[in-house]
Amino acid sequence: MFYFQLVIMAGTVLLAYYFEYTDTFPVHVQGFFCFDKAYSKPYPGPEDNSKAPPVLVYSLVTAIPTVTILIGEVTSFFVKTEGAQEKTIVTADCCYFNPLLRRIVRFLGVYSFGLFTTTIFANAGQVVTGNQTPHFLTACKPNYTALGCQSPLQYISERRACTGNPYLVVSARKSFPSKDAALSFYSAIYTVMYVTLVFRTKGTRLTKPTLCLVLLSLAVLVGVVRVTEHRNHWNDVLAGFITGGAIAAFLVSCVINYFQQTQTAAPSSPPPQRPEPSIGIPLLSLPRVESPLEKLSGIQAPGLPYSEIT
Repeated sequence: MFYFQLVIMAGTVLLAYYFEYTDTFPVHVQGFFCFDKAYSKPYPGPEDNSKAPPVLVYSLVTAIPTVTILIGEVTSFFVKTEGAQEKTIVTADCCYFNPLLRRIVRFLGVYSFGLFTTTIFANAGQVVTGNQTPHFLTACKPNYTALGCQSPLQYISERRACTGNPYLVVSARKSFPSKDAALSFYSAIYTVMYVTLVFRTKGTRLTKPTLCLVLLSLAVLVGVVRVTEHRNHWNDVLAGFITGGAIAAFLVSCVINYFQQTQTAAPSSPPPQRPEPSIGIPLLSLPRVESPLEKLSGIQAPGLPYSEIT
């Protein structure tokens, strides 16, 4: 079972790689209306020039949950009593895992799986829909004269309508859903659920809500930056939030059981056995035979000794 999970994880990583860095899945080419103002925003520049560049987003998405889970698990392990801690468990019939190491690997492994799954969902949505970014026409640079554009209601469906940089044109066709918004919200929801369900604060009641609100605010801020820089529409960011949040909630609730300990099934007591009858003696009701002594004791008067009975 352990090796099967490794195969699934490797397949997920490989699929995410093909979506992200290869042309295995071509982007759907959508048409556009001439002079459409919704797609005529100025080109914001490369992603690295953004106020929330991918390097920063991916670093925070990786570092914040990892550090939070490590601190939470180490603290919880040394605070718990000996009876409340998990026992050492054999995995894949080959390796013995310490309870602390087992929980850390389990939670971070599921988080990594969800991270790549969110990437696949976001990239698949962008490839299938081919929705344009707000700066699509600026990157596309269509020749309106050659296309015969005379009215804003004229729809252009030609695949070779764009004269701009082909790489920028393909990137401008990947808008729905926003991948950065999906990853940031997935990370925030997963970490917030961990903090809410695992952390136990006795000093103040505002520690966990404050930490959770900070994490959610960072995720929302990434989406706001994507919209203000004309890299995504607001509905692209909203779809990314829903995608990342749904995957995080599903993994926490259905895969790792709300970060609870693994319960080992107690051995069930054997069912009570019915007494077996002795071999060779049938279960029949026999008549009662009175003893002569019982007759004598029955007719004896109170206080009369046995010697006086004739």
